[in-house]
Amino acid sequence: MAESNPLSTASSQLDAALAKKPELGDLVVEYLESIGVEYIFGVPGGAIEPLYNAMARSARRGGLRPIVARHEAGAAFMADGYARETGKLGVCCATTGPGATNLITGVASAYADNVPMLVITAQTALPQFGKRTLQESSCTAVNTVAMFQNCTRYSSLISHRGQLEGKLLSAILATQGPPAGPAHLSIPMDVLASPRRLRPDEYKPLFHSLLNVHDMTNPQAIDALFDEIEKSHHILIVLGEDCGDAIKPIMEFAELINALIVSGPSGKRWAPHGHWLYRGVLGFGGHASAFQALNDERTDLVLAVGTRMDDLTFGSLNRNKSLQEKLIQIDLTSENFHLAPLARLHVCGTIQTIFRTLKERLPKEHRQRFRLVHDRGSQPRKDEMISDTWERDSLAHLALNEPEKYRANTTPIKPQRLMRELSVRFPASTRFIIDAGNSWAWSLHYLLPKSQGLYRNAMGFGAMGWAIGASVGTAFGCPATPVVCLTGDGSWLMSGQELTVAVAEKLPVIFVVLNDGALGMVKHGQRLGGAEPVAFELPPVDYAQMAHAMGAAGEDIAAVTDLERLDFEAICRRAGPTLLNIRIDPEEVPPMGLRMKTLGR
Repeated sequence: MAESNPLSTASSQLDAALAKKPELGDLVVEYLESIGVEYIFGVPGGAIEPLYNAMARSARRGGLRPIVARHEAGAAFMADGYARETGKLGVCCATTGPGATNLITGVASAYADNVPMLVITAQTALPQFGKRTLQESSCTAVNTVAMFQNCTRYSSLISHRGQLEGKLLSAILATQGPPAGPAHLSIPMDVLASPRRLRPDEYKPLFHSLLNVHDMTNPQAIDALFDEIEKSHHILIVLGEDCGDAIKPIMEFAELINALIVSGPSGKRWAPHGHWLYRGVLGFGGHASAFQALNDERTDLVLAVGTRMDDLTFGSLNRNKSLQEKLIQIDLTSENFHLAPLARLHVCGTIQTIFRTLKERLPKEHRQRFRLVHDRGSQPRKDEMISDTWERDSLAHLALNEPEKYRANTTPIKPQRLMRELSVRFPASTRFIIDAGNSWAWSLHYLLPKSQGLYRNAMGFGAMGWAIGASVGTAFGCPATPVVCLTGDGSWLMSGQELTVAVAEKLPVIFVVLNDGALGMVKHGQRLGGAEPVAFELPPVDYAQMAHAMGAAGEDIAAVTDLERLDFEAICRRAGPTLLNIRIDPEEVPPMGLRMKTLGR
């Protein structure tokens, strides 16, 4: 007779015991599973233990499972990256006290970029409130619920078990907007561990329709928009970060009327690099060609689509009334309209529906008129738009600065040349996740992704280290696809330990560290602004060896020849992360100056 496995027997007994006493933590997990949540990113601790118990039971039956980050901010960044990749709700959690406060930077970043995220934090047991218990963060101590109210769409304490379902429903609805963003629930430990009611639940039908997309378009606003388009001759479309679902009808409409296209820094995600109508990035790190398109005296109408009218794209519109007079702002939420109060027209509604309607209403004679009056772009065949001519066409249309450095073979490596290598050598399916700092400027100007929708940054809040966690979360959403995290040595020293999550999960994330021995944006910002050169130096560190010590592959890249010897296909196929420690020329000035020119400063 075969001997029984003691561990298996103990696990079965534990499951049987717990099955008799389901807890409210299990109910939270089941509701999240019902809306497609696959992972909860977090760091465990005493007060949040009942939720982790519920996740353990869920994982054993094939449901959602916990992903343990190395720092709570990293957990929030991972949930952010996962939400952007999949379109699903990102979920992160932390224990009470410092666990909750460590989440705040990542949650604030999601708030600034309108990323839907559910944030669950624990509290000490209700009877312990006000007794200075270890890590207490109730309303009578360090009030974390109040802290999160400033960086979420909803923040509330569940003070008894009867509130759980209603407040969970409200929180998830708040994440969807508009505008979308994070929502926070703080749940005391004893509430999470309290017995679950076994009666049928009246909230389940509501959860099934929580994430449905609703059309919010105003027909009268579309009528007014169409009238303005009919009166115009040279139209410029500015792509913002919020036009993802609508990019296909936007591009079809632009081709019909021959409208030139530019993107904001965050809107670069949707940029059609190589398209004959695209003129590059407007604003920070941008291109002279985009600035010229905006300021061309023939441009008589500017459609700003889902841009949020941020300073990094447009600067102070109050100083440029002529731009506002020809500006039409199109957005899903009216929250952003106050930034361009003198615009010719504000159109609030579902962007996809707006452009589909415009396309359907445009008569053939008007389409022909737009083709005849435009002479600002040559039109190659559509099958040539992204093909072997991709890099040549992209360079020609974006008018990159210093093209000789884009192809230079010097040592140390020019950042311009590095961006070219990353653009050319990685496959079209690669996700590029860009960290705060000089990585923004170099990639905005010189990185030319082959596909739309796969370039991502977080410029709303600008948190260093965001891309490191976000790239891990992205990889969970597309586990068989290469993800490139472009970060700096300063950000890596803050958050590089999240590499070990990618190691543990065997995720093919390629961490590209721009190693210039400095807080690069600080250094060059001081020089460009005439400030004191102070506090930007970083010590020499071998980041490739750090990666080896953490169980990842690491490569030290000092010259272009080192890049050329790499097998990028093998790196993308590797079951685990790779770190490329790239020693770039520290004296190359990133293209930040165009921002001042574009904004008239």
